[in-house]
Amino acid sequence: MAETKHGTGGLAFDKSKRAWPNEVNIFIALILIIVIFEALGQILPYMKGQSLLFDTKDRFDSIFNEARLKIIILQVSIIGIIAIGVTQVIISGGIDLSSGSIVGATAMIAMSFGQTELVNGNPNPKAIFGLWAMDLPVIVPVLVGLGCGLVAGGINGFLIAYTRIPPFIATLGMMVSARGVAKWWSHGNPISFPTEQYAWIGSGMMPVVWFVFLAILFHLILRYTVYGKHTYAIGSNEDAARMSGIAVARHKVLVYTIAGMLASFAAIVLSSKNLTAQSGMGLVYELDAIAMAVIGGVSLSGGRGSVVGTVLGALIFGVIISGFTYLRLDAFYQEMVKGGIIVAAVVLDQWRQRRAAMKS
Repeated sequence: MAETKHGTGGLAFDKSKRAWPNEVNIFIALILIIVIFEALGQILPYMKGQSLLFDTKDRFDSIFNEARLKIIILQVSIIGIIAIGVTQVIISGGIDLSSGSIVGATAMIAMSFGQTELVNGNPNPKAIFGLWAMDLPVIVPVLVGLGCGLVAGGINGFLIAYTRIPPFIATLGMMVSARGVAKWWSHGNPISFPTEQYAWIGSGMMPVVWFVFLAILFHLILRYTVYGKHTYAIGSNEDAARMSGIAVARHKVLVYTIAGMLASFAAIVLSSKNLTAQSGMGLVYELDAIAMAVIGGVSLSGGRGSVVGTVLGALIFGVIISGFTYLRLDAFYQEMVKGGIIVAAVVLDQWRQRRAAMKS
């Protein structure tokens, strides 16, 4: 029997050219990094056969080191929420440098509306406003915080879409301005003592719950909705997207607004987790969020990437940070390695694009 080939337009389908999703490569990289750290734990004399992720001393009911696993996931979950928004911005062909400063400004403003009136029976010593702003329903500081992100992200999007300012410049300006707002709001003083309802938002493993929920939500949105299709189309070829009838300017405003609101929600979770808000919160979070997205395969040229890849990038990020602590290496080595990983991820992305162009 003759071999049947299926194709369109007279072209046969070649199984040899079928490639697995990029997320699989990222997952393999994650496994390799874990294996390297585990091997170093066995090889280096001063480590005395310790393991990064596995329980070698029968301290837990499972084979895993549950304490370290929780630390790894917790330390990337809040920045991971920001990275979900940054992922959408980069896929659309932009960049957002303001998310870390939006975290600082939102944390200060939201916490000032989430304070409790009494602390150990005494008036709140860190109160910003009068009694009218004390013990408010938790929805009030949450909505105020999300409103901060909506305004900041909307301004970013408007400047980029309608004044044609490069995203780098527009978001850089917002980064400086939002950090100034964070310092001005309480004249640099920390804001503390939230209500129990506000404190619950970031308690225990709740940051992880929020991260996973938002990752699933925006994965589905990007993959199955018109919003997602338009985001990829604009990042792939903005002129073609405009000619096909997509309202490019309006969509860019929406993308940056969503990114701003996700940064603000991360600020709410962070201030709730720490039970305090400080103007320096979120410092360089924007760079870590961009790093998670890039490590996760989101192309800085736009049009390619996924939330799943960003989640895997966040896990790689967390494993590397925890791995360096596990190997007892100083913090400045972590920064150098993170920078090298970002550069390597971008170089790999450029190489993939050139290779794809040569094959097409």
